[in-house]
Amino acid sequence: MENTTPKLLLPEIEDYHRLEVYRQNGGYEQFKKALQMSPDEVIDVVKKSGLRGRGGACFPTGLKWSFMPKGNDKPKYLCVNGDESEPGSFKDRQIFEYNPHQLIEGILIAAYAMGITSTYVYIRGEYHKWINLFQKALDDAYEAGLVGERIKQTFGTNFSTEIYVHKGAGAYICGEETALMNSIEGKRGYPRVKPPFPAQNGLWGMPTTINNVETIATVPAIFKIGAEQYAKIGAEGHPGTLLYGVSGHVNKPGVYELPTGILLTELIYDICGGVPGGKKVKAVIPGGSSMPPLRGDEIEGVRMDEESLKKLGTHIGTAGVMVMDEDTDIVAVTLRIAHFYHHESCGQCTPCREGCGWMEKILKRIANGEGTSRDLDLLVDVANNIEGNTICALGDAAAWPVRGFVTKFRDEFEKAVKEKRVFVAPNVVHGKRATKTNLIFDENLEYKPAM
Repeated sequence: MENTTPKLLLPEIEDYHRLEVYRQNGGYEQFKKALQMSPDEVIDVVKKSGLRGRGGACFPTGLKWSFMPKGNDKPKYLCVNGDESEPGSFKDRQIFEYNPHQLIEGILIAAYAMGITSTYVYIRGEYHKWINLFQKALDDAYEAGLVGERIKQTFGTNFSTEIYVHKGAGAYICGEETALMNSIEGKRGYPRVKPPFPAQNGLWGMPTTINNVETIATVPAIFKIGAEQYAKIGAEGHPGTLLYGVSGHVNKPGVYELPTGILLTELIYDICGGVPGGKKVKAVIPGGSSMPPLRGDEIEGVRMDEESLKKLGTHIGTAGVMVMDEDTDIVAVTLRIAHFYHHESCGQCTPCREGCGWMEKILKRIANGEGTSRDLDLLVDVANNIEGNTICALGDAAAWPVRGFVTKFRDEFEKAVKEKRVFVAPNVVHGKRATKTNLIFDENLEYKPAM
């Protein structure tokens, strides 16, 4: 179906990633416009737009920027979070590849608004291709005098800021904002206790703001069309466009830029061409693997914005929509997700470190035909004891999908327990595909023949 919403993040312009093409289409003019305003006026524009963080928390961006202390008595930093290690989330890399200069321009506007002296763009370690692409765009911007000390000469201003690319090392936990800062500082990626919050005590003890890649890349678009016009796009309480990363059982998976508040069924059936073979939808995770799932029979009328999804007990997250058809083994999916979060837990907090392991062991027991009905209640109990009892949100991220699947698909878990059936994986785990029915898990979640 045709969508008339403007492409604010991924314009359909050939070679838009190249500096000359970006500038031919008005690139860096919004930064120039921002320089004619006071920093507080720039922040007010972002506030009026209603822009909310695109990294999962949906915190109002303009409000977050306003937390940055005034004055130039100490260095201030901006961290742009491009770690993107959430299973089911693959939107930020589209910006690195197809629209890197809008991200750079957004960084410049944000840096000016908050008096930032240096910005660190933290990119997931496995994103070798996208790290190189973004570094090339940044090098071009430096050479053109758009970043660094030469900003003063190019734009006739006293303001300047530096931008650095920091490559992660493949740790999911470093997507958490304070663990990200520790990683940049060369420390182990442990989340920090808050307060103090980064705006007061961030990188090297200095005031720091952390924003997602998509959030920052949206800022020039807001200045281009105006805050009032941007606020009219999509859902009232969560305006703008989103990059929806749709994966799983759909005919046309991919990243789609669409307004917030779009119907989930419209996204699945009209935009993504429906489910292969005309099968029914059994479950949908609306925002990356950490979000509680929706049953297929409750997606009718569901709108893709934070306030709408919150009423159903889930969240928009990273807008990584994972669709599962009627043949999906929910027990298998739950185990795979639990394994990921157990593997990625940093181990700092006991509820997460031990609880994630317990959940995986219980699910592995069920998958090996050794579970009991009591295990299902135990899973929910363990998840409840993890949630809200950890320094960062990884504990919640591990607990929500497990509790959600066990609660909403209790009948499938009960059936698995009653039939004591041995799990047969419908997908690849560690590069191995189950081809026989007599396979079970070993302690490393590898497959081995049943004895």
